[in-house]
Amino acid sequence: MAGNSGGPWGGGGSSGGGDNDGRNGSGNNGGGRRPGGDGPQIPEIDDLVKKGQEQLRVLMGGRGGSGQGGGGGRGSGGGGPLFTKGTIGLAVVAGAVLWGLASFYTVKPEEQSVELFLGEFYAIGQPGLNFAPWPLVTAEVIPVTREQTEDMGGNRGGNDGLMLTGDENVVDIDYQVVWNINDPAKYLFNLADPRQTIQAVSESAMREIIAQSELAPILNRDRGIIGDRLQDLIQITLDSYDSGVNIIRVNFDKADPPEKVIDAFRDVQAAAQERDRLQNVADAYANRVLAEARGEAAQLLEEAEGYRARVVNEATGEASRFSAVLEEYEKAPEVTRKRLYLETMEQVLGGLNKIIIDENSGGSGVVPYLPLNELRQPSSTGGTN
Repeated sequence: MAGNSGGPWGGGGSSGGGDNDGRNGSGNNGGGRRPGGDGPQIPEIDDLVKKGQEQLRVLMGGRGGSGQGGGGGRGSGGGGPLFTKGTIGLAVVAGAVLWGLASFYTVKPEEQSVELFLGEFYAIGQPGLNFAPWPLVTAEVIPVTREQTEDMGGNRGGNDGLMLTGDENVVDIDYQVVWNINDPAKYLFNLADPRQTIQAVSESAMREIIAQSELAPILNRDRGIIGDRLQDLIQITLDSYDSGVNIIRVNFDKADPPEKVIDAFRDVQAAAQERDRLQNVADAYANRVLAEARGEAAQLLEEAEGYRARVVNEATGEASRFSAVLEEYEKAPEVTRKRLYLETMEQVLGGLNKIIIDENSGGSGVVPYLPLNELRQPSSTGGTN
C-alpha cells in the first residue's frame, strides 16, 4: 500500500488537494504535479473542475462540499466560504450592467420612440441616447421619416384593379400609395394593423372616385386630378381614425380596359380618333368657306353702298342743276332754250368725225377726194363716221 498512497490517478495526494501527501520519501512524484520535491505544487485538473462546480452550486442557491449533504458552504478541502463579498459585488455589478443595457437605447435621426410605463403611453423619445428604466418603462422604436409604399389595384394580383366607372364601364387600375408616420403614439395605439387599414382605405377611396367618373377622362386627361382627389380622400379618412399616418403622394401607374376586351377597345378608340380627325377636317373646310362667303358678302355690301351713294349724289346734282336752269329759263326763256340746244348738240356731236356742208352753196362746190394720208395711218378708232 506504500507504493500507491492515494488518489485514483495513482498520485500521492487525495482528491481534496490540500495536504502534503504528494511528496513521498521514495522520490515518487504524484501524477499531475510539478517535478521536484521542494517546488510549489500545481492542483490537479479534477480539483479545479470540482471547485468550479462547487462555486456554481453556491451561486445557484445550493451548498458547497463534495458528496456531503450539508457542508456549511465549505469545500472538501477545508477552504473558506465560496459565497464571499467579492462574489456578491461581482453579481451586483453584472446585474447593473445588464439593467443599464436594457434601460438605455439609441434612436436614429429618422426614428422616434414611444415609451410605455407599465404598458401605457408615457413619452416620445427623440433621436439620440434615451433612458427608459426597465422593466417599468419600455420603448418601441419606429421609423417615422422612411417612405413606405402600398401597391394597390392590379399590382396586388387578381381582380383587385377592376373597378366600375360612372358610365357603367370596367377599368383596370394600378396605383401606389406612399406614406410615412407623423405621430408614432397614434400609429401604435389606434390601429390594430396599420398596413391593412391603409390598403382598405385606399381601395375604398379609389372605387368611390372611379364610380363618380366616366371612362374616357380616366384613360386620357384626368389621371392627375384623380390622383390628387385620392390622396386627399385617403388622408381625410385616416385622420378621422387618428391613425398618425401621413399620405405623401399617390402614383397613378396605369388605367386601361380589362385585358379581355382591350383589343376591341383599341379598335373603338382608333375609330373615334378617325371620326375626330374627319370632323376637324370638315370644320376647317366649313370655316374656310364661311370666311370666304362672309368676305364676298361684305364686298358686295360695300359696292352696293358705294353705288347707292354715287347714284344719290348724281341725282342730287342733276336736281340742283335742273333747278338752276329752271331759274335762268324763267328769267330768259329764249336765250336759255338756245343755250340748252347748243349744249345738247355739243354733247351729241362733240365726239363725231363729221363734215358740215352749207346748203346755200347747192353742193356744186364740193369735190369728192380720196383721203390717202389717212389711209397710210392705222385707224385708232376702228372707223369714221
